[in-house]
Amino acid sequence: MATPVKVYGPPLSTAVSRVLVTLLEKDVPFQIIPVDMSKGEHKKPDYLKIQPFGQVPAFQDESISLFESRSICRYVCEKYADRGDKGLYGTNPLEKASIDQWVEAEGQSFGPSSGALVFQLAFAPRMNIPQDQGVIKQNEEKLGKVLDIYEQRLGESRFLAGDEFTFADLSHLPNGDYLVNATDKGHLFTSRENVGRWWNEISDRESWKKVIEMRKKALPAV
Repeated sequence: MATPVKVYGPPLSTAVSRVLVTLLEKDVPFQIIPVDMSKGEHKKPDYLKIQPFGQVPAFQDESISLFESRSICRYVCEKYADRGDKGLYGTNPLEKASIDQWVEAEGQSFGPSSGALVFQLAFAPRMNIPQDQGVIKQNEEKLGKVLDIYEQRLGESRFLAGDEFTFADLSHLPNGDYLVNATDKGHLFTSRENVGRWWNEISDRESWKKVIEMRKKALPAV
């Protein structure tokens, strides 16, 4: 590769860290471009040209600009299919469909409830925002039901889309890590035998450990 791809946004962001861990798994060189959201840099005209909704991440690969973390990750897996973990997004239509169905489950079922908990329990206190106990209770119940389905699935296969680690598993790392390590809700994972085994395995990957180090370095700026 002639030029590293660019990822705009802080590693503390769950969406940004999803892209970073994908790039590390695919062994694609990248550059992180800071976006100071506290100063409104994500709403400035130049940034809105590459991320029209004013969110993070934004992504550039030479003349290509993309937004939405899961779309960026799929692009990286497809364009750089011959690099890094070659099976991260499957190698045939059935594998890709199997991965995609669990990525959809992550985005539509796991993501909303886990994201609400992460915000309420991990970020709201840092931002001096009062926690909403009703929201916490409601989303803990929702996430528990989702993880009951995961528990059954992971009793049938080592990972969500089969017996190999894929993007389907990777996509759960950002929210899952905050829940397990930065809140008191880690029992949602650890109390379920298969989910706990799965979580311990996917969160121990070297790529994710590197993202955690990036998050730690970014903490003083919060």
